[in-house]
Amino acid sequence: MADQNSNPTIPFDRIKLNVGGKLLETTVSTLQSGGLDSLLAALSNRPLHHDSNPIFIDRDPEIFSVLLSLLRSNRLPSAALRRFSLQELTDEALYYGVESRLRSASLPSPLRGIDAALVDTIRPAAEAVPSTFSAAEDGSLWIAHGGQISLYDSYLSYSTAVRTHLDDITLICRVWPDIAAVGSESSSGLHFYDLSSGRYTGSVHWTDQADPRIYKARVSAIANSPDSLFASFDCPHRENGVLVIDKSTLQVSSELARQSGTAAKNTVAGKLTWLPATGLVIGSAVTSGAFGYSGYIRVWDPRSRQVVWETNEPGSGRSSRFGDAFADVDVDADDLTLFKICSKSGDLAMADIRSLGEDPWVYMKDTNPSLRDTSCGRNNVILHCYRGQVFVGKDGGLEVWSREKPCQQVCESQTQSLTRNYVDKVEDAERGMIKRIEGGGQRLFVSREDVEGIEVWESSNYSGAVSVSS
Repeated sequence: MADQNSNPTIPFDRIKLNVGGKLLETTVSTLQSGGLDSLLAALSNRPLHHDSNPIFIDRDPEIFSVLLSLLRSNRLPSAALRRFSLQELTDEALYYGVESRLRSASLPSPLRGIDAALVDTIRPAAEAVPSTFSAAEDGSLWIAHGGQISLYDSYLSYSTAVRTHLDDITLICRVWPDIAAVGSESSSGLHFYDLSSGRYTGSVHWTDQADPRIYKARVSAIANSPDSLFASFDCPHRENGVLVIDKSTLQVSSELARQSGTAAKNTVAGKLTWLPATGLVIGSAVTSGAFGYSGYIRVWDPRSRQVVWETNEPGSGRSSRFGDAFADVDVDADDLTLFKICSKSGDLAMADIRSLGEDPWVYMKDTNPSLRDTSCGRNNVILHCYRGQVFVGKDGGLEVWSREKPCQQVCESQTQSLTRNYVDKVEDAERGMIKRIEGGGQRLFVSREDVEGIEVWESSNYSGAVSVSS
C-alpha cells in the first residue's frame, strides 16, 4: 500500500478551519451540504496539503460553531439559541451563504394546539401595549401600537416601523404583501399605507349626499379578496353598512348592506370573512350587557347584494339552545364551516355553510373529563379558527378544540366527540384577559388587555425557542 504521506494532498474528507482564532475541524461533505453556491462549499474546494495552515475566516467562532452544528444535524441546538438572537444567526448565515438552511431549521413545527407552548413575547420598542396586529401566512407579523406599525419578518426579526397620520390604530388588514389598510376608533375612514416605503397611498370614506346621517364613519371590520375589500362602517348615530371597495382604484364600487338602529340585530358587523370557494361574505356582530349576549350572523352574496342566510340570537335558530346566545363567531374558510361558542354553557357548535338552514348547528361533545368548567361567564370570549383547529380565549385562558374528522363528516353525522384542552398553564392565564387571537405560519399570536407585547405560541416539540424581543 502506498504511503499516504507521499500524497501532497489530504487523502481524506477532512478540513481544518481557523475562525476568529478558534481552530475547528470538520469534513468537506459537511461544508458542501450548505449548498454548492455557498462560501463554505467554495472554501472546501481549495487544494489542501498536510502542512497547510488552517483556512482562516475572520468571523465570530461561536456563531460559526452553531451553523456548523446546523449543517451536521439540520437542527439548531437549543443551548445556542439561548445565547444568540436570531438576527445574529441570520447575519452570519447570510455571510456564509447558508441562510436557506437556517430558515428551514428555525421555522416551527406544524402547529398543534394541544402541544403548543408560549415561546416568547414580541415587544415593540415604543408604546409596547399593542392596539391590534395582523399575522401573514408566512408567519410574519405587523403590530399596531398607537399610530405606528412595527414590522417583523417570518423569522420574527424586527424590520422597521411606520408612522401613520392616525393617533391610534385599532384595525389593520393586509391588502397586498406590503399594503396595509388601517382604521381607528377615534378617526373616520379607511386608510392605506405602503409599509415597504412608509408612504400613505389613499383613503376611503363612507359618504351619501342624500343622507346627512352618513358622516364621520369609522371602520369596524375588513375582509380581503383578490379584487375587492369588504369593510363595515359605523356612524355616530348608529347608521352602519358594508361597502365593497375596488382594490385597483381604492374607490367604493357598491354598498352591500345598510341598516340603522341600536338593536342588537342592527349593529355594525364586528367580523367579516370572504369565502374564496363561494364568493360569499359572512358578517357577525355580538353585543353584551346586563341581560347577556345577543347578536346576528349574516351571509351576503356580493353579486346580487342580497342576504342569503341569517340568524339572530336570541331569536331564530332556537332549537334547545334558546337563551344561550353565542358569545363569538368565526369561520373556517378552508372547510366552509361556521363556528359559534355559547355564552352560558361554553359549548362549541358548528354549521356547514353549504347547507345552512333554520337551525344548522351541531354541538360538540367534550370528551375530556378533566375539563369541567366550560362556561364563558360574563367577560371577554374570543373564537379563532386556524389550521383545522378552533382556539378559544375565555378571559385569560386559552383552549383548543381538536377535530378528529373533516367538518363535512361532522355536520353530516350531527354528533361528534372532540378533544378540548387547555393550551396554556395556570400562570399563563393569570397574565390578563385575552383580547385577540390570530394564526400565522405555524404560530399562534395572542394579545392581552393592557399587557405589553404579542405572545408567540408554537408547538412544544420545536427544537428550540428563539428570543425575538426588540
